[in-house]
Amino acid sequence: MITGKTKLLGVIGYPIEHTLSPTMHNAAIAQMGLDYVYLPLPVPPERLDAALEGFAAIGVVGFSVTIPHKQAILPFLSEITPEAQAVGAVNTVWKTEAGWKGTNTDVAGFIAPLRAYDNWGDRAAVVLGNGGAARAVVAGLAQLGSPEIHVVGRTPEKLDAFAGSWKNSPLDVQLNTHDWDELPNLMADAKLLVNTTPVGMSPQVDRSPVEPELFDKLPPNSIAYDLIYTPNPTQFLKFAWERGATAIDGLEMLVRQGAIALEIWTGQEVPVDVMRQRLKQHLGLDR
Repeated sequence: MITGKTKLLGVIGYPIEHTLSPTMHNAAIAQMGLDYVYLPLPVPPERLDAALEGFAAIGVVGFSVTIPHKQAILPFLSEITPEAQAVGAVNTVWKTEAGWKGTNTDVAGFIAPLRAYDNWGDRAAVVLGNGGAARAVVAGLAQLGSPEIHVVGRTPEKLDAFAGSWKNSPLDVQLNTHDWDELPNLMADAKLLVNTTPVGMSPQVDRSPVEPELFDKLPPNSIAYDLIYTPNPTQFLKFAWERGATAIDGLEMLVRQGAIALEIWTGQEVPVDVMRQRLKQHLGLDR
């Protein structure tokens, strides 16, 4: 029940109608018995500064940040964590006495399901794509201690910019960039293969960023990780699983990054299982 004492959380983006964050966050809040509510907050790009002033005025505790504000919000924050600095983007913000503070929980969210596997010092990783999502993945892999990170893209200029952006990073990033034509030569060393591209999500649900026959080149005990969470599984994960790889979908990253954010805002342990189950129910994946 929302009352005059209910504390406000939310997610800003534009558009924001598609967000699943309120579904999982409010389920966890209810389970925790807290007097909070988490709302979708549409904020046009040209109104970001006005929105932050309004949030401060009405006592918003914190909020998630999605497209197109993850980088645009940086100048408006009084403090940014090292994780967010390394990625160059923020997805979680909360109020402090000094102002708004931002971090990036996508990094911890990405590596959370990978911590169940060891020998990261021997696991070379191949990352498909070189956009914003790939930045969180590279930062996460650097934290895990992956000895080689190979980023594959289609535009040489963007690949060069991506590589150059890590030169002054606080993280020890062992990064190599490759044109997409080089992917077949990288598959044999891909003990972790990560898809950060949108290929495979609606309306391209019958597509995979990697041709089926290339999955035959994956080494034994490899892991395929797709940041896409619907459809579930994607063609990318189907092809990898059929050839013996461990498959991890993007739903887990979505849940884990959200749980970390909710813990920051409330200071309490978060029921991750409740968030995961509520999303599966919402997406029809619990049948």
